[in-house]
This record gives sequence, structure tokens and C-alpha cells, in this order.
Amino acid sequence: MLSALLIITFIISYSFIAFEHVVNINKAAIALFSGVLSWIFVMWFSSEPHLLNEALMHHVSEISGILFFLMGAMTIVELIDAHNGFDIITHQLTKVKPISLLWLIAIVTFILSAVLDNLTTTILIVSLLSKLLPEGKIRLLFAGMVVIAANAGGAFSPIGDVTTTMLWIGGQVTSVSLIKALLLPSVINLLVPLIVLYFIIKKQKLMDALVIPKIEMDSLKSSNSVFILVTGLLVLIAVPVFKVVFHIPPFMGVLFGLGIMWCITEIKNGKRKDVDKQNFSVAFALRNIDTPSILFFLGILLSISALQTSGVLTSLANSLNSTFSSQNTILVLTGFMSAVIDNVPLVAAYQGMYPLSEYITDSSFWHLLAYCSGTGGSMLIIGSAAGVVAMGIEKISFGWYLKNISLLAILGYLAGFGVYLIIS
Repeated sequence: MLSALLIITFIISYSFIAFEHVVNINKAAIALFSGVLSWIFVMWFSSEPHLLNEALMHHVSEISGILFFLMGAMTIVELIDAHNGFDIITHQLTKVKPISLLWLIAIVTFILSAVLDNLTTTILIVSLLSKLLPEGKIRLLFAGMVVIAANAGGAFSPIGDVTTTMLWIGGQVTSVSLIKALLLPSVINLLVPLIVLYFIIKKQKLMDALVIPKIEMDSLKSSNSVFILVTGLLVLIAVPVFKVVFHIPPFMGVLFGLGIMWCITEIKNGKRKDVDKQNFSVAFALRNIDTPSILFFLGILLSISALQTSGVLTSLANSLNSTFSSQNTILVLTGFMSAVIDNVPLVAAYQGMYPLSEYITDSSFWHLLAYCSGTGGSMLIIGSAAGVVAMGIEKISFGWYLKNISLLAILGYLAGFGVYLIIS
């Protein structure tokens, strides 16, 4: 009875989340409602609720590490943006030839999403495209490529995607091993669709009449922006280093970096007028971070923890293993599943289904899970946070993306998967 209630609650809530644009209810609200309701069911059917309270607090402590990490990282990125740090990148992109812009946008997106995260990078780059390209098919094609590049860049980095961060924090992967294993497959995942799209655009002559507008920056703003940009990127890059050297959780490294950035920005902006200073403060940055997304992850992870505690995930793992003899088959299908279902609950479910006692840290299972869940979402516009963001900013329809981008994403996904199998 309990298992049936939890599964029904999960399926119904995910139906509402998947069709958020139809029901007009924020997915964070549905996720929070579903997460708490699932635990109410678990407690209600238990004869020892005090033991389950202990289990709940254990899950909450793990979840809070992920949420604090996201909050800290998003705040640092917002601080950089408030100081026009990303305008440096915009300024440099306006200097390139139109025919080379696709390659440069894709590569910059790939690199930034590995250093920052794919969600934030997509917001920045797609917003940048609105300044560089006119409305129409060419801008939508670029936005579709940004989604693929952002997800590919986030897949091999422990801080590039929420799911890789979850696996990193959960102890399933280590940062150096993850990068070594997935860097080349992720690059292939980017290059295959990028090359195909480049020749499609060239054949249709979509860039021939394109003129990129020039964006000027005064030297004072440029100097200050560069300093904040470099400092912010350095503290984010230092997070995995802190984990390896000092053995502290990633969220502690991010919070330490946020403290550094907070002190620096307070000192840099100390002479500004109070009215102007507010727009460059951490308080301003905190108001601008994507809080609904953080609450969405909280609700999702609460739902998954309820399924794990009740034993539903263990039963599902046994069913998968009995149905498919090959782990690679399970994982490649996981990528296609992540195009329909958000990869956060998928990875959280796998973490609950497959214990570290049987699937050790840095095994190929976890590396492939990071790759498949991270890049598989590119196959549909609703399959990843990056896709949903691009969809909202550029008003990309589900059908248009399916017709013009999905096949490119599938080619890249399968090519990267094949490369991993060869090199491993």
C-alpha cells in the first residue's frame, strides 16, 4: 500500500512538473508538495516513526549540502554579473567574424559550464545572443547549440551540473577521476553536433548577411570587471581543490569563496554612494539567484529520499538488473529517460538504488551515469534545466527543437557514449 501511494504521488507530481507550461503551476511548488506528502505517507504507515525521523534528518543533512552549494555558487555568479564581469566576454565575442561565432559561442559555453554550471551559463550565453544576433532561425539554432554545449560541459565537471555535484558530494565520484574519464566523451558530445550544424548553417547561407554589433566598454569599468570576473572564477575553481586538500565538503568551499568575494566587493565598493552600493552587494545578488530552482531540488530530493527509505528504489534496481543483463544498456537508456524526466531525480534515484558497497567510488557505472544523465537531457528541450531556460528566454517551441536540434543531440550523445566505451 505504501509503495503504491509513493509511486502514484511521484508519477502525478512529475506529470504536473513536465507540463508546467500547461498547468501554470511552478514546478517548485509541485516538488515541495510532493516531497513533504511522500514523507507524510512514510511516517503514517510506520510503526516506529522516531526511527524514520532520524532517517529523515540524515537525508536532510545530505540535501542541505547540495542546496548550500547551489546557493553559494549562484550568488558568486550573480556578484560577477552585477559588476559587469561577463560583459568582458561579450565584448570579446563581438570582435570575431560571423562565420566563426558559432564555434566560439559553443566552446565558451562548454568551458564556462564546466567552471560555473550549465544552468547559469545558459542564462548568460542565451541572453548574450539576443545582443549579438537578430531574431529568427539563426538565433534559435545558436540557442539550441548552447543547450548541447552547456550540458556537455557540465557533465565532466564536479561543479558543472547539479547531478555531477550530487554524485561528487555523495562520494560516488572524485573530481580528478571524473574529469579524466569524461572530458573526451564530453568534447565528442559537443563536436559532433557542432560540426553538423556548422555545415547546415553554411549550406543554407544563414550567416552571410549577418552583422555583429560592436559593444564598447570604458577602461575603468573594464578593469574593475576583469578583477571581479577573475576572482569569482578562481574561487569557484578552488572548490574541488579545497575538497581534495582539506577534505571539506564542497558546500564549505563555496561558502568560503563567497565569504572572500563578499569581503572583496565590500572593500571595492566602499566609496560608492549607498544607493549605488546596494546594486553591487551580496544582498542584491541573493535577491537575484534562482531560489525557485533551489526549492525545486529540495522537493525532488525529499521525494527520492522517501522512495529510498521505503525500499521502492531497491525493488526498482532489482527489476532493472533482472530485465537487462548489461549495465551499459541500463545507462544508455537512462540518457534517453533524462530527456523526458529531469536528471536530478533520476540520479538521486540511482544513488538510492545502487549502494557504494557494491558500486565503488569512481567505477565506470558512476562515470557513465554522470555522462548519460548530464548530456541525455539535450535530446529534448524539456530534458534539462539548460533547455528549459533557453526555452523560456527565446520562446523555443517543443516541436521546433525536436525538428531542428534533437537529432544533433542524439548523434552527439551516442558518439560520446561510444568513445567512453572505447577508451575505458
